[in-house]
Amino acid sequence: MTLQPAPPDTGIVFRRSGSAVEIRANWANMIESPLCTVISNGEGNTVGTIEHLMAAFAGAAIDNAIIELDGREVPIMDGSSAPFLFLIECAGIVEQDAPRRAIKILRQVSVAEDGAAAMLLPDHGFSMSFEIDFDNPMIRRQDICLMFDSETFKTELCRARTFGLLDELDRLWAAGLARGGSLENAVVVGRDHVLNAGGLRFADEFVRHKLLDAFGDLYLAGGPMLGSFCGVRSGHAHTRRLLAALFADREAWCYTTLGRGSYRGGGELERELQLAGD
Repeated sequence: MTLQPAPPDTGIVFRRSGSAVEIRANWANMIESPLCTVISNGEGNTVGTIEHLMAAFAGAAIDNAIIELDGREVPIMDGSSAPFLFLIECAGIVEQDAPRRAIKILRQVSVAEDGAAAMLLPDHGFSMSFEIDFDNPMIRRQDICLMFDSETFKTELCRARTFGLLDELDRLWAAGLARGGSLENAVVVGRDHVLNAGGLRFADEFVRHKLLDAFGDLYLAGGPMLGSFCGVRSGHAHTRRLLAALFADREAWCYTTLGRGSYRGGGELERELQLAGD
């Protein structure tokens, strides 16, 4: 995978290497997938597992970039956004000479299904809360609430890794899912211990990662949000439906600008990031 700079108003665009196939990272291009976020151009071309990279773009305030891929999936790296954020910061980020567009939430929008719910509410800044509840005794019920500033993503979220339950692996593999999963790119949880040698990065790493996933998925709105997100046992499909419900209600949102100089992308990103992955 190679990240390249892009001019203002390009957005985040995935491009398949050696072809003219391009897929914009937009909620309208999201399709159903059981374990990750997948986007499609409607012609059979897809790119999957984009949520951790999208979270890194959101956390680094990058609005414009071209991502070239030689496969159908973003490299999983260590299962978090930290490697992407680190390499983006190493390459350098510069401001673009254009106002940064944001989506302002004007009234409550919510979706609920199968005991899970997701909601957007008006707020002056951006905040997120999340609650999970697993039968596994190593996870159980966890919740978190974060008010975001320029450092919140880097310090509180980006290192939280994806996780899976050991007793579900056989079922997932039989369904052709999670075949590249390992202790190198996920937290694996047994009934009484975490299998990873280094343990957890946060005591509540599980709920933090679920919030990270939602953070990346929300960036498919096309920019940052001014509002508050609340997720209760929700997943990628709920966030997709929440964005669809938001944009279907023209009275629930409006565009606003965050001021000149805060619109990022391009510049030193010409030092291409070569990210290796299976």
